[in-house]
Amino acid sequence: MAKPKVFISRLIPEEGLSMLREAADADVWEDPLPPSYEKILEHSRDADGILSLLTDTIDAALMAASPRLKVISNMAVGYDNIDIAAATERGIPVGNTPGVLTDTTADFAFALLMAAARRLQEGVDYVRAGRWLAWGPRLLTGVDVHGATLGIIGFGRIGQAVARRSAGFGMRVLYNDPRRRPELEKSMNVAYADLDTLLRESDFITLHAELNATTRHLLNAEAFGKMKRGAVVVNTARGAMIDQRALSEALAFGRIRGAALDVTDPEPIPMSSPLLDLPNCIVVPHMASASVATRGRMARMAAANLLAGLRGERLPTCVNPEVYSKSPRS
Repeated sequence: MAKPKVFISRLIPEEGLSMLREAADADVWEDPLPPSYEKILEHSRDADGILSLLTDTIDAALMAASPRLKVISNMAVGYDNIDIAAATERGIPVGNTPGVLTDTTADFAFALLMAAARRLQEGVDYVRAGRWLAWGPRLLTGVDVHGATLGIIGFGRIGQAVARRSAGFGMRVLYNDPRRRPELEKSMNVAYADLDTLLRESDFITLHAELNATTRHLLNAEAFGKMKRGAVVVNTARGAMIDQRALSEALAFGRIRGAALDVTDPEPIPMSSPLLDLPNCIVVPHMASASVATRGRMARMAAANLLAGLRGERLPTCVNPEVYSKSPRS
């Protein structure tokens, strides 16, 4: 019996790749750059399953052009690159990889926060430029993290993990989320705040919400105007949650102190972006989950979702479970 055919849109860690190559006819995109939409369409036309990354657009038109498609597995927690409504309408389960990257991403978010607070990138650049001539009492002074107020926007797994890390620094923690969590407020020593209050009172603001119509450009010129002049913004969620033009103006004119971005809009960030010329802005290439162990676990989870879907079984982590009570569209 012929193996099912799957398209894997990039070279993933071997732990997941070997699982798929053993059980399926795996068509792997091996170029270091992601495939274009046209290439994904071409390679998916006769695929039974797709393992996608967040860089890949999997929309209704692509699904319609892939009549054999039974399952989509996204190697990411987020899935805004996939038309979930269209997948559900067609009876296609969609998987993601939650949980396994929570602590690794929270570690990195806090690393960015610390780096921006203490001007780490500026210090590295200062030394490499040969400007370090002597110790100075006013040289590259930053701001303290301990005892500061941390505002967390999005209080799911990763937001909560960041809050736990802040406890070691004696930080006051405010959170904003569509779902208030009173059961966590006492045990984690955090307080719910409306968005305006969080923006006004936080020394550090870190984003951990999902991208949707409500959160797109959540941090815009109006929001930056409400922040403290000494505020630092950290984003490890999705780039489009921040209006980057408004951010560059807020940084350039000193309306806020600094920013540290793991994600941008678009990705990769254009080299012409004014953010890259600002010394008080750190930009890194979407690497918050990039530890060897975590990426390996993500690959195994993504592979397990794909294989389950190919066998007609419930996906271990399915973002549209209602698909199991719905008949595929004829």
